[in-house]
Amino acid sequence: MPQKLSHFDRAGRAKMVDVSAKIPTKREAEASAFVVLRPAVLKALPKNPKGDPLEVARLAGIMAAKRTADLIPMCHPLPLSHVAVEMRLCENGVAITSKVATTAVTGVEMEALVAASVAALTVYDMCKALDKGIEIREIMLERKSGGKSGDYARARRKSLPSC
Repeated sequence: MPQKLSHFDRAGRAKMVDVSAKIPTKREAEASAFVVLRPAVLKALPKNPKGDPLEVARLAGIMAAKRTADLIPMCHPLPLSHVAVEMRLCENGVAITSKVATTAVTGVEMEALVAASVAALTVYDMCKALDKGIEIREIMLERKSGGKSGDYARARRKSLPSC
């Protein structure tokens, strides 16, 4: 039997899921994104007049994870116990990964996805003066653990950008 969308009531109206009866457990999630940059933009990263774009993007991702409930209407505000955002320079762009953890009654998938997304958008913002054709690709949940639905790990795909 297919599962129903949990953020809608019987009349089809959006609702926040009631998690008040759930017990707090440790929950973690990892997400990723990829920002495609031309070689000239990659070469210019260390000389960016706005500062180190990757460090600014890393901090933006951490800050964004903490504000997820302000951005996604039905997300619950969560006490995050850990947020990490990492950047890897690749030959064709920047690979971004985020890791988020909490001990709460609901998971942190959205926080991990928001962290990776905002970090990618910040790379774009910091580099757009050099190239308006920057592309943000492959924003996805990589894994999650904890909660009623259990663990999830994305199968590796051949189409991912290489680093």
